[in-house]
This record gives sequence, C-alpha cells and structure tokens, in this order.
Amino acid sequence: MLYCIGLGLSDEKDITLKGLDIVRRAERVYLEAYTSILMVSREKLEEFYGREVIIADRELVESDSDVILKDAISTDIVFLVVGDPFGATTHLDLLLRARSLQIPVKTIHNASIMNAVGACGLQLYNFGQTVSMVFFTETWKPSSFYDKIRENAKIGLHSLILLDIKVKEQSEENLARGKKIYEPPRYMTVSQCASQMLATEELRQEGGGCPLNINYRYCQMLTLNSRS
Repeated sequence: MLYCIGLGLSDEKDITLKGLDIVRRAERVYLEAYTSILMVSREKLEEFYGREVIIADRELVESDSDVILKDAISTDIVFLVVGDPFGATTHLDLLLRARSLQIPVKTIHNASIMNAVGACGLQLYNFGQTVSMVFFTETWKPSSFYDKIRENAKIGLHSLILLDIKVKEQSEENLARGKKIYEPPRYMTVSQCASQMLATEELRQEGGGCPLNINYRYCQMLTLNSRS
C-alpha cells in the first residue's frame, strides 16, 4: 500500500500518532522536498522515526514515480508531505498513478497553511480563491493572480497568496542542453511578492494590486514560541 502522510507545519513531532506508527513499520519512507519548506532537517526526522528517510526531489516524483511505487502492491511505502498531502497537484498525480497500477492508497491528513492562516486573525470562511505568486523573469510575468485577487476583493473576500520556492531547478540554458546543473535554492519573500504585485498593477491599471485597496498582511506561523 502507498501511504501519503502529512507532516504538519512545525517539526518532527507534528506527525500524527497514526502516521508515526505507519512510518515506523513501512518498507521505505520518502520525503517530498520541493513544494514546501521543511522546518527541521532530514536527520531530525530520521532520529525521531528511528529509520532512514529518502529525499524525493521533483525529478523522482514527477518523472520516476515508478521508483517510489516499486513493490507497493505487496509492501507498505510511505510518501511524506510537509503540511497536508493534498496541498499540491503533484501529490494527487502520484496517488492517481498508484491507483492506475492497482496499488491501494491511504491518506493521513495533517495541518496545512490553508487552515493555519487563521492565526492571522482572519476568519477562514472569509477567504476567496487561493493564488500562487511565482518568480518573474525577464520574459515571463504571469498575471493570473491579479484577476483572482480582484474577483475576491469584489465580493469582500481575503486572498491567500502562496509564495514561490525554487529547489533543485535548472536554468533554461542547462535544461535546453540537457545538463543536470541545478540553480541555488530560492525562496520568495513577502517584499518580493508585493513588488511584483505593484509592478503588475502599474502595467494593467485595473485596481487589482493598488496599495489603496490591497492590504498586505504578513503572519509568521510560530508554534513553540508564539508572540503577538
């Protein structure tokens, strides 16, 4: 069976008791390490779980998923995800692939940013469409986020914006040449996101990112040492 287990948002102890029991008796344990940031090291996880944890990068999950699913028809394989397992479409693709191979699948849910955002003081039912902000390049500046934020604002709803991360990514040049040379990791900051939103508003002039009608609220999720 393939178990897709959420790790929650903080440290190695955020895993559920049910998830921990499965991890400790599984044949292999993979950790998805490119759609979210893990707050502790893999070594910390291994120490707490008492077993090896295999890093699953984008290439392994999206192109070589059969490696993860190998023997899952007869043994237990675990796929660990930061937050909740269904926070990214990549994880759903893996589960669909498993089912197409007649591999049983079970999901163990956990907390994710989609519900933890309530710590900002905003009610969850007052949020509209969630949007993603990717890093702009010289030739690619997508603005689909802009329209969704406008739609949310028109009906009085907040917008949760998920910021881009780049882990083990290749440049266009190395990708075209087939060279497996990876760029340094990058993590978008709130100020970078705000800058891109304002640049898009300047270009479109439709009131979707103007500081007069958009409030940027930043909330750092703290678990062990909460502060106001």
